[in-house]
Amino acid sequence: MDTNTKDIETVEVETNETETVETETVEAEAVDVKPKNLKKPKKLSSHGGVSKKSLRRWGILFLGPVTAAFIIGFVWPFIQGIYLSFCSFRTTSDAQLLPFKGESLFKNYEKAVTDPSFLHSFWYTALFAVVSLVLINVLAFMVAYALTQGIKGSNLFRTVFFMPNLIGGIVLGYIWSMIFDGILSYYGTSILMETQYGFWGLIILMCWQQIGYMMIIYIAGLQAVPEDMLEAAKIDGATKTQTLFRVIIPNVMPSVTICTFLSLTNGFKLFDQNLALTGGLPFIIQPDGSSIKTTEMLALNIYNTFYGSNAAAQGTAQAKAVLFFILVAGLGLLQLAYTRKKEVQQ
Repeated sequence: MDTNTKDIETVEVETNETETVETETVEAEAVDVKPKNLKKPKKLSSHGGVSKKSLRRWGILFLGPVTAAFIIGFVWPFIQGIYLSFCSFRTTSDAQLLPFKGESLFKNYEKAVTDPSFLHSFWYTALFAVVSLVLINVLAFMVAYALTQGIKGSNLFRTVFFMPNLIGGIVLGYIWSMIFDGILSYYGTSILMETQYGFWGLIILMCWQQIGYMMIIYIAGLQAVPEDMLEAAKIDGATKTQTLFRVIIPNVMPSVTICTFLSLTNGFKLFDQNLALTGGLPFIIQPDGSSIKTTEMLALNIYNTFYGSNAAAQGTAQAKAVLFFILVAGLGLLQLAYTRKKEVQQ
């Protein structure tokens, strides 16, 4: 019996050892097994999985309508406008190029730069653009800074300040003309009777319309100021004024660049508000019998020249428009180049 028992135990031990060896062998084989034909996942391109080959094939198709619209709506009219500035015409279909003899080709430009009303409009517009530029940006920044200090109802105030920007310029002009005339009637005058009233009326109108829009841009810039800079300034013992001028404003310069560009170009291009509020009035009579509208800005002067009583002045008006474009584009580019140098690289 003892012998049989020992034999049974020996068999069981051998069986267990065999199972252990087989298990280890299977596990080793499972580790060594490498899946065959396993493809690496394709690397997605930076265009959301679209290959460069597809972009080259279909890119022109998608860009075509936009490019065609840009050429038809901007490039071609711009080129045609430059051509018409060297022509004599009443309608664009009967435009005739001025002769090349002498200086007659630039006759329209000579008339434009020697027109007293155009020169007056230029200086009047320049003064308006500078004053509105300063007031709009200073007031918009002050409002934006106040609304980012965690006051109650800041979202409501943002909406209220932004709403005037949604109203059209013609509507605003007529609304404010009634407001100003209602106030000035108590003093026996009108906004159309005094040049200074017309000037400050336009300034008030533009500030009321544009401050809310610029405020939104400044709020975005103020919210992007790094918190660690503000905390570092606070730890260093900087006052609120020092933090504002040495930390916040340098970091908000990208917003200043955008708002300054928009304010400057909008000030020079102002047309509908000028037309509705004053129409260029009042006017003064020149010794030669011509008149100069004292609150007439450049865009309105070009409009009045083109659609005025002189049917042969369309070419002169077109030359004024080309000069106007060069002026606004040049000033805008100079301003962008200057203010971008002041921006802080974060």
